[in-house]
Amino acid sequence: MKKKRANSEHYIWGDNCHGWHLLKNDRLSIIEESMPPNTSEVKHYHNKAQQFFYILKGSAVFELDNTTMHIGEREGIHIGSQVIHQIRNEGSTNLEFIVISEPTSKGDRVIIEQTKTKQQS
Repeated sequence: MKKKRANSEHYIWGDNCHGWHLLKNDRLSIIEESMPPNTSEVKHYHNKAQQFFYILKGSAVFELDNTTMHIGEREGIHIGSQVIHQIRNEGSTNLEFIVISEPTSKGDRVIIEQTKTKQQS
């Protein structure tokens, strides 16, 4: 089946961030996500899953352990299992990206820090 947002399972996470499951099984997950300006994921790691983030639109700030990296449009980053990480959208437009997890990250996330940036009103 041809996949796109319109025919993919949708969910909302964090501060009005959106995700669409383009592929979802126990071995592999491919999700298109959108984060409004001034939002972030909580710091966490995965025991088993490795992930690859590919930025489609905007610029992402990743915190990996204690290092900060800026990843722009048409750039990607691999995050191995057990690496503490966080993605943030510090820009003024929506951040859109693809995240691929192998195996799936469902039930594999360990939260390190609950705080996150609130979307500005």
